[in-house]
Amino acid sequence: MLSPSLTRCAALPRAAVGEYFLLAVVALVIAPHVVQLPLWCSTFVALMLLWRTGVASGAVPRPGRAVLALLLVLSVAAIGLNFRTLVGTEASVTLVVVLLSLKALEMHARRDIFVVFFLGFFTVLTQFLNSQSLFSVATMLLGTLGLLSTLVMAHMPGSEPSLRVALRTAWKMAAWGLPLMALLFVLFPRIGPLWAIPDEKPQARTGLSDSMPVGSVAELAQDSRIAMRISFDKEAPPAEQLYFRAHVLSQFDGQQWTSDDVQAQAPAARGDVRIEGAMVSYEVSLEPHGKTFLPLLDITPMGPNSEDITAQSGADLRWRSPQAVQELLRYHATSATRYRYGLLESAQSLAAQTRLPAGLNPRLLAWAADIRKQPQMADADAQGLSAYLLAHLARGNYRYTLQPGTYGRHTADEFWFDRKTGFCEHFASAYVIAMRAMGVPARIVTGYQGAERNGVDGIWTVRQSDAHAWAEFWQQDRGWVRVDPTASSAPYRLNETERLGEAPSGLGGVIGSLSPGLWIQMRDSWEAMNHRWSAWVTNYGGSQQLELLRHIGFASPSQEQLAYVLAALLGLAALVGALWARWRQPPGQAWQRLHRLLLRKLAASGLPTSAHQSPRALAHAVGQAFGDVAQPVCDWLLRLERARYQAHASTGALSALEREFKRLPWSILLAQKPR
Repeated sequence: MLSPSLTRCAALPRAAVGEYFLLAVVALVIAPHVVQLPLWCSTFVALMLLWRTGVASGAVPRPGRAVLALLLVLSVAAIGLNFRTLVGTEASVTLVVVLLSLKALEMHARRDIFVVFFLGFFTVLTQFLNSQSLFSVATMLLGTLGLLSTLVMAHMPGSEPSLRVALRTAWKMAAWGLPLMALLFVLFPRIGPLWAIPDEKPQARTGLSDSMPVGSVAELAQDSRIAMRISFDKEAPPAEQLYFRAHVLSQFDGQQWTSDDVQAQAPAARGDVRIEGAMVSYEVSLEPHGKTFLPLLDITPMGPNSEDITAQSGADLRWRSPQAVQELLRYHATSATRYRYGLLESAQSLAAQTRLPAGLNPRLLAWAADIRKQPQMADADAQGLSAYLLAHLARGNYRYTLQPGTYGRHTADEFWFDRKTGFCEHFASAYVIAMRAMGVPARIVTGYQGAERNGVDGIWTVRQSDAHAWAEFWQQDRGWVRVDPTASSAPYRLNETERLGEAPSGLGGVIGSLSPGLWIQMRDSWEAMNHRWSAWVTNYGGSQQLELLRHIGFASPSQEQLAYVLAALLGLAALVGALWARWRQPPGQAWQRLHRLLLRKLAASGLPTSAHQSPRALAHAVGQAFGDVAQPVCDWLLRLERARYQAHASTGALSALEREFKRLPWSILLAQKPR
């Protein structure tokens, strides 16, 4: 037995059901934008939709033109104050969402409903500006099907089709259009957009940058979003060699480390890199991060290979893109995990990387000077001094944590002597300061350390939580040597796949607490599907199109040949559609054609007929005129009448009658005269 609420819903007129359904679809279309919209805008849209729901139910009156005009002016003014513009990406999307909600509140005629459809489809398209993931596409598909369903209902006002009929028609329309859509996606030449929304402030999506305030990397370690995916051509290197270099920081002002612009822009010397051991080849799928750095394994002497960018490198061998990475970027690289570089470093550059700000961290500087004065350390080289510092960190009860607290002005002093608690940048910063205090050139390197292999597709995943800071010191005859001070007190940071990070929340947290293995399997499966979606759909471009032509037999494919193939396939599809439409005629047309054939046959036999006569009347006339010999024709006419007037005429039944028509005894009827 239905509940009272369901009974009331079932009793609503179809027009009211259609209006409620349209409002639900509008809410579904706007929902993915909520995370990007300002809070006031989300609240405003929710109030407008609730207001319209009240209007549909008759609880509140429809707003007048003056009220709507006031709401429009206030909302546009709020957008201008919030974004300082009306033409940027975020401002434009916010404006479209506000207009959609206001038009949904205003609609009272079919013309207004069609404007809501237009704005709804446009809002669906703007979701691509935020995300092109598989989840976003699924929500866009649901919103599009909902808009198509309401569009079907709006175009059939007289018959008032039920919601079930509208949904079935929309799904059928989408299914029929899917093959053509796939063909156009695969073969339509990739050209630049015909329009674009200017965005003068590209948003950064990662905390890694060419400056590092002490304590900033710990925030990234609690972010489980994917930073990049790695596909190794052969076996992956060991975990302790998975250091992906992003930034080199050599200047320190007491609170933050920054990069040396001269080193970043100066080209690397040709003889400054010596490879020891085998190279590692791999492909990187870098998620958009809004900056120019390209993370690569330490060290990559040759630039990454990509059709989309020409990478640039400086003397410190960190690679950059000419433009900020705002889309998924793929590039192939070959790196060395055993190497020597920086052998030709100039004395001026080395001296610059021993400088420290005056008056800061006096205790650590005095401690380092005392170590240097010890007899056993007086003649120690950079390697020996580094080993001493790492041993001190290993036995000094230092603790690796994501919540080290707020440090004061002398960050290294507090970490080294008082708290002994910190994240990777505290370890690296204090280590580099101590090395410089002992006269050794040293600097900080930031990037990502480690990766997790996806058990579904075998792709290695690097997350924002893998963000890391380590150090380099300069040793005579060896150049720059990588060292990870964090590993001295937290070796599991390198040897275990599980890192300190934020635990999954929501449904993921529940599943993870009940069955961690199941949660990891579900997460890996979803990420593998998203990766395939990115590789085969969102990253599909002109080079993949030409590669497809090469696979089907074109020796040197070009864009012109691609256009010819597309035109030929479209022409073939049009021909097949025309033939199918002619073969699969509507039941009414097929019945009329059979009726005309019958009248011509009877006229040839000498029986006078009229086009207005029904099949039953014709059967009676044929029986009287020709007797028992015409009984098969009479039976056929009665079946033709049933096929014409039954509730659901079947094209298949009419086709069977047409085949029987050719086997009827027309020669006997033509041989004798009618009575």
